[in-house]
Formats: sequence, structure tokens, C-alpha cells
Amino acid sequence: MRLQKFLLKDGGLSMMSLTRLKHHGGAVYVNHRQRNSAYILHDGDVVRAVMAPEIPADSVVAMPGPLDVIYEDRDLLVVNKPAGVASIPAVNKQTASMANYVKFYLQHSHAESTAIHVVTRLDRDTSGLMLFAKHSFAHTLLDRQLHTQSLDKQYLALSGGAVPLMAHGWFIMRLGLSDEFYMRRAVRPDGKISVTEYRTLAQQGDYALTRVYLHTGRTHQIRVHFAAVNRPLVGDSLYGGTMLMDRQALHCADLFLKHPFTGEQLHLHAPLPPDMAGVCKQLNLQC
Repeated sequence: MRLQKFLLKDGGLSMMSLTRLKHHGGAVYVNHRQRNSAYILHDGDVVRAVMAPEIPADSVVAMPGPLDVIYEDRDLLVVNKPAGVASIPAVNKQTASMANYVKFYLQHSHAESTAIHVVTRLDRDTSGLMLFAKHSFAHTLLDRQLHTQSLDKQYLALSGGAVPLMAHGWFIMRLGLSDEFYMRRAVRPDGKISVTEYRTLAQQGDYALTRVYLHTGRTHQIRVHFAAVNRPLVGDSLYGGTMLMDRQALHCADLFLKHPFTGEQLHLHAPLPPDMAGVCKQLNLQC
């Protein structure tokens, strides 16, 4: 097998990372000798790839801000994002976001690289776990887990409506841009298939707390699905939710993944934030 094919098939590199490695300061060694990508491998060869140095993007400016670190090692960083903070800065604007906070944190913790690699992001007013990779190779491997669904995010959602939810159910709908407002998404026949699974944890009167599992990753998917069955999320002004709180009651509570280098199965958890927990208590829902 050629060295390039091995690196792409078994080494976990993407074509982009391999190109960066070849042309921007990286190198590949076979049995301690530097080789080019056309080199033919043999049984027992030891391959070592030295990744190219990363240059942090100027578009993300380091900014101090609150950062609740749930997990960190040399390759991964998982933080608990508060509601009201964007995941990444707006285009051509230096507004504070989790990416800005993380870059400041990496700089002041003397991380090997301060380049920002957002693996999972959340809407501004959704709280909970966000996963960052600390270098491009980890990002590539985690992206592969996302696409094979071996990286699993689970949400807690509080919805309201007269029609009760089943104990366990699915939403399978086609979603696309709304004709009424560009920020909204809507169920429409020409949209892309979206699949959401849920389990009802507690139900009291018109309100229910559910654990939600995403099987696709469309914009606003959970919010649109619940609104489409006349059970919009509490606080979700964009989709008609009851305003018992000032943002949508949606929280990424659990993250399951296989560590891309150690193979360890990780389960990371962020408890319900005070605003959602307070509304649950007000509604007599067991959180």
C-alpha cells in the first residue's frame, strides 16, 4: 500500500490535513526515515506523522469571559455554554462568543495551539455542552464520529401544549427555510429529512420535560419539531412558546463519545441550569 493511501484509510488523516502536512511544515517518517506519499509500505513498517504547525485565525479574537470547563486533556476541551452566548462570532463582527472565550483560555493556559476547532455548536439561547478539539487532527477524527453518529449529544427540552406527549416517540419531517422569516425554519415538502427521537421524563398538565436524541442535525431541528406538533418549547418566542422564561428551554445535558486517541468511552454531563430547573420546579416537574 502507498503511504498516502495508508494515512487516509488507516491513519485517520483527511486530504486537507495531509496536504497541510506535506506543504506547511509537517513530515512523515517510515522507520525513522522521511518518506514522500508515494512510498510503498511493507509489513512491520512504523509510520510517524508530524503535523504541520497551526496558525490561529485572526477572525477569532481572544476575549476574557466565563468558562465552565467540564473536561480537558491534551486533545479535547468540553465546556458548559450558558444561554445568551453565541458559539462562534458573527461574520465581520467581534462580538463575544464561546470561541473567543476558549481562545483566551488556551492562550493563558499555554496550550500548544490556540487555533479554534469547534466540533459541536449550540444556538445562542441553548445552554449545555460544547466540544472543542485542541488541534486539527483531533477535529478530523471527531468529525468522523459525528458523521457516523458514534458521537452522541442528548438534550433536555421543556415543552408546552394541550396534546400530551407519548412516553417515547419520533419526529420525522422535512425542514427548510420559512417563507415568512429568514431566521425561521419550517416543515415543508421540499425540505431536508430530519429525525428526532424523544423520551418523556415528566409530564404535568400541559407541560412536559423530555430527553431528546438527534438523528440528523438540521438548524433549529428540535425547536421546529416540537412546534410542529403544537408543543413549542417554553420560552421560544420564535416558534410560539409560552414565555415562562426568556429563552428556549433547551439544554445539551449529555455527551457520549469515544476518545479519538485513547479509545476511552467518555460520558460528560452538564446539569440543568438554574433558569430551566426553576421553571421545572414551578410546574411541579421532576427534573
